[in-house]
Amino acid sequence: MKSITVQQLSEREGVPLIDVREPDEYAAGHVPGAVNLPMSTIGERLDDLPDGAFDVICQVGGRSGRVVQALEARGYDVTNVDGGTGEWIQSGYPLES
Repeated sequence: MKSITVQQLSEREGVPLIDVREPDEYAAGHVPGAVNLPMSTIGERLDDLPDGAFDVICQVGGRSGRVVQALEARGYDVTNVDGGTGEWIQSGYPLES
């Protein structure tokens, strides 16, 4: 499984970011530009995933890791964000809400 740190995420440009947390978690604050596709619904929303490579984030990296493994098995070019939104916040990066 490919993964990046929140520091690497902060430097990335042009790579879509999917936040797989639940809508209330996402609404409370998310990485700027992230699109919310909750893990609980992603299996029925595969058509909503970006074309090409994209990153996946959750709160600490567990849910996004499981999603990345499942999507890799389906042939997607996907990368997990280690540490998730929690580490993003701890590192002092900005949030959108």
